[in-house]
Amino acid sequence: MAVDPPQTRISRIQDIVGVFVLSITAVLTAWCGFESSKWGGEMSIAFSEASGARIQAASAENEARAAQQFDLSVYAQWVLAEGEGDTELAQYIQDRFQPWFTVAFDAWQADGMIENAPFARDEYVPPGEVEAVELNERADAKFAEALESNQRGDNYSLLTVLFALVLFLTAMSQRDVRTWIGRVLLSLALVVMVVGVGILLTFPIKI
Repeated sequence: MAVDPPQTRISRIQDIVGVFVLSITAVLTAWCGFESSKWGGEMSIAFSEASGARIQAASAENEARAAQQFDLSVYAQWVLAEGEGDTELAQYIQDRFQPWFTVAFDAWQADGMIENAPFARDEYVPPGEVEAVELNERADAKFAEALESNQRGDNYSLLTVLFALVLFLTAMSQRDVRTWIGRVLLSLALVVMVVGVGILLTFPIKI
């Protein structure tokens, strides 16, 4: 039986390793492209949700501002009535305070009216104020989430470039070049592929 010379066997092994590296790297490149696309979609969704929450927060802030302006105008009439000593009118106005303002007003009077007005009390919470704070916090969180997803997508894109380098080096190693050059190129491709796989294992996955 004929036995292949050592040089021929080494070349055959090199070809097999090259095909293996090309196949694995092609799959990894496709996977990175898929993950980059998925994280890009997550980024778009998060940005949209952040924008929606910001719009809702602005609406809630407008509602709170309108309620506060109404309370201010009513309170100003109460102050005038009190200043003129018209207790009957003052009580009439007080009975028509909004519920949220009544809570703050009663607490303000109970504490001896230390603050300049009931609006400085923690108890004064016009409708829409709490919702505006919560929605702004949600918008901030979604915006940060979008930036994080964008970074993850960019990381996968950069890894795609790294695997493309592996494909290039492997393809060059299989061209008609000196044997030692082909081995060096293939060895370098293997090293870069291992490094890329190591980095890939640290990345979050989105299915």
